[in-house]
Amino acid sequence: MGRAADMLGTTQAFLRSLDEAKLITPQRSPGGHRRYSRYQLRLAARARELVDQGTPLDAACRIIVLEDQLSEARELNAEYGQQD
Repeated sequence: MGRAADMLGTTQAFLRSLDEAKLITPQRSPGGHRRYSRYQLRLAARARELVDQGTPLDAACRIIVLEDQLSEARELNAEYGQQD
C-alpha cells in the first residue's frame, strides 16, 4: 500500500478511504498486504485528481463509476456498429 500511495502521490489513508467507499477493493497478499491492479491504480489516480480539484470523495467515486460505465457503453456501441 505504501508503494501504491507513493506512486500516486497520495497517502495510505486516501487509498483506504477508496476501499471503504467501495471504489477499489484490492486483493490481499498471504501476509495481508493490499495489492492493487493497474486498473485500480488508474481509478485511484482519477479519484485523487477529482478530490484535488475540490470534489468531495463520495461524489468523485460516483463520477468515476459513471465514467467507467460510459466507457463500457461506448465500447459496446462500437462493437455493435461493426457487426452491421
